[in-house]
Amino acid sequence: MPLSQPAPREPLHVRRIECRGFRREDGLWDIEGHLVDTKTYAFSNQDRGEIKPGMALHEMWIRVTLDDRMTVKAVEAVTDAGPFHICGDVVPAFKKLEGLTIGPGWKKHVKERLGGTQGCTHIVELLGPVATTAFQTMFSRRERERRAEKDEGKRKTRPRIIDSCHALSADGPVVKREWPEFYTGR
Repeated sequence: MPLSQPAPREPLHVRRIECRGFRREDGLWDIEGHLVDTKTYAFSNQDRGEIKPGMALHEMWIRVTLDDRMTVKAVEAVTDAGPFHICGDVVPAFKKLEGLTIGPGWKKHVKERLGGTQGCTHIVELLGPVATTAFQTMFSRRERERRAEKDEGKRKTRPRIIDSCHALSADGPVVKREWPEFYTGR
């Protein structure tokens, strides 16, 4: 079901984010994110001159390479377009993510290493959808492991996904069905 009919309005800004997940031949995972901001009108920019409608004001890329435990093994970031000439100078700082694990505390650790003047706001924002894409990309492997543990009666650890959203509430019907040993309802 789409959103309701909006009030009359004028389109001004478009942000596109696309993320893709890949399984590599060497057993690692590549998760790539791409962010593009455009305006519907022309405006002057001191560093770049005129920015025309549809021209990228921001265009950034990031590739995060992960192992099966979601530990960051490598990071590459690129700024193709920014409002200032120096925007791309900070992309080497994203290597500070190497060694971190996507999971609990991810956002906090990213902010500690790349918050404020230590990073690029737009690439840091892109890391949220990149992390979600990593979980979605690696789901099939994790699901196979979960099913095998369940079949062998070896499930020992509570899945991190429990209580991560409304549908996966520990006292809800999905957890009762999928992880009955961690169900907390009646």
